[in-house]
Amino acid sequence: MKRRTFCKTGLAALTAASLPYTSLLAAPESDVPAIGLDGRQLLLKPKDVEDFRNSLRGQLLRAGEPGYESARTIWNRAFDRKPVLIARCAGAADVTAAVNFARTQGLLTAVRAGGHSLSGQSVCDGGLVIDLSQMDGIRVDPLAKRARVEPGVRLAQIDQEAQAFALAAPLGTVSDTGAAGLTLGGGFGRLCRKYGLACDNLTGADLVTADGRFVRVSANDNPDLLWALRGGGGNFGIVTSLEYRLHAVGPTMFGGVLVYPFSQAREVLRGFSDFIATAPDELFVFVFLAPAPDHQRVVVFDVCYCGPVDAGERVLAPLRKLGKLLKDTLAPTPYVALQRADDADNPPGRYYIKGGYVQRITAALNNAIVGYLEHSPADNTLIAISQFGGAISRVKPAATAYWHREPNHEVIIIGFWNDAAGAEQTTQWVRGAWETLEPLTNGYYVNHGGHDESERRVRANYGDNYPRLAALKKRYDPQNLFRLNANIKPAV
Repeated sequence: MKRRTFCKTGLAALTAASLPYTSLLAAPESDVPAIGLDGRQLLLKPKDVEDFRNSLRGQLLRAGEPGYESARTIWNRAFDRKPVLIARCAGAADVTAAVNFARTQGLLTAVRAGGHSLSGQSVCDGGLVIDLSQMDGIRVDPLAKRARVEPGVRLAQIDQEAQAFALAAPLGTVSDTGAAGLTLGGGFGRLCRKYGLACDNLTGADLVTADGRFVRVSANDNPDLLWALRGGGGNFGIVTSLEYRLHAVGPTMFGGVLVYPFSQAREVLRGFSDFIATAPDELFVFVFLAPAPDHQRVVVFDVCYCGPVDAGERVLAPLRKLGKLLKDTLAPTPYVALQRADDADNPPGRYYIKGGYVQRITAALNNAIVGYLEHSPADNTLIAISQFGGAISRVKPAATAYWHREPNHEVIIIGFWNDAAGAEQTTQWVRGAWETLEPLTNGYYVNHGGHDESERRVRANYGDNYPRLAALKKRYDPQNLFRLNANIKPAV
């Protein structure tokens, strides 16, 4: 079965004529056209660009240079953007140099870590990309149960290193996701109901702020920034390392998938809603109403039980009896294998997504989801329901920047296509589904937000935490250099 999950805004002033990327190398002695923070065209002096290049231990890439094309390409290929400069940082000193150059020049600036970038905002047209993907060191301390990772690290790397000591950090569900971006936006995954969100397990970080200062962040050092990084996204600086709390996990768990026919969708979702309301914290279930290879939809339960393996059989027995099963792969399985199980169904490609939180799977939500899928069939779309609750809900909303602690689920609508011709039809399908489902939701997960989220929606999403976040934004980034994100405007 083929299933995909998670998965342009151009600046009006930017045109092929105003920003001739392909001519940059041919005339290095000329001023370099670029785009500023306010969207207007700038001219970078060649000497300033070369001085910047020479200040880096890593690379500075321009159009036409080896490595430029791969460095500007992100997982979500719906965004085909061409920055004027890409700084591939080798360490914190390079990050500091890049931030100082961006601020001094007033450049539109994007920050790329793992590069999944569902919203496309880790790359920009005409500006500078500060690329952290080469910074991928990991150090696990099994005695302290801590992991220190650099921002280019992906989940699979952390899983592998930590599982050598039967430890794990509560991270995401697709193992090639970047850890840094996932964590700063909240970070939910298979262990989150038991141990909290990724951001709840962030115990410290190193950060380069918009004025080029390197600061240590922990409960004792700049605790206000630690609070903000736990869900506030990339608004406050660029992390150059993160420290996670690890937990004793695995190496074997109970998990796999259960697959039911779409014809039973209403009945199965109704039964699942009753079942999951009393599920233990150790259980995480991701539901997909997705197309199968035979062009028929199916209902998939992607399951992980992180408690004792023998208890998994008993806990999940009711889930196996919701209808007539098409497939059952539940079995004792290595945690690393569960974490990688969905990777093949989430290849790099073109994606468009909308989503929002719900308290539970009500009859109205059930009917809205199934009804839309029945009347608007499409082989390149799916609707998913993720699971929250448990340890996530026991953290007070004001304890971290991440505000939405009460919802038990998120509804996610995803479209994917292979070439540019499919973009309009697919995005319209997703928007149509969202018009149907949005009235039943409240708030959204910023890591699943799009580039087109309004300031009003971002403000509402952070609830009562927003004024504190805006004040911290004014303190650490008053010019809003770091704006390509779920942007929090500096307080006035």
